[in-house]
Amino acid sequence: MNIFEALRVSHETQRALSARLLASQADSPERQDIFEELKSELLAHETAEERCLYVPLFDHDVTVEASRHAIAEHHEMDEMVEDLEELVGDSAQWMESARKLCEKIAHHLSEEETKFFQQAGKVLTEAQKLSLAKEYEAEFLTLRVKEA
Repeated sequence: MNIFEALRVSHETQRALSARLLASQADSPERQDIFEELKSELLAHETAEERCLYVPLFDHDVTVEASRHAIAEHHEMDEMVEDLEELVGDSAQWMESARKLCEKIAHHLSEEETKFFQQAGKVLTEAQKLSLAKEYEAEFLTLRVKEA
């Protein structure tokens, strides 16, 4: 598995959790559980992705700007998660904020998969893609265990 395939595993998890969150009932305890799971998934994914993909791509002029943009979007999502933590989970405002977060996640994942991965794929060797995947998976698992 290369780095892009490894990242897509978490991307699919994020998409599924986003859909479940938006479909959850306002008064159900499941909503908070799904939100906590999505929050943990996002944190582990973006931290491991930044360390194991974006940082190495700072060495290449063609991917510096895209890496900065992606990291900035991670920061925006982190702030959106923090805002949600301050709201009551069964309020209309919470659901509207959750919808905006899920839209941001979908935009970010789509942008990575359709633009960024192609740019990164041109500057990384096949060996680097495989090596970075192993680093990412190890980092991701370490972070997920820490969050549990």
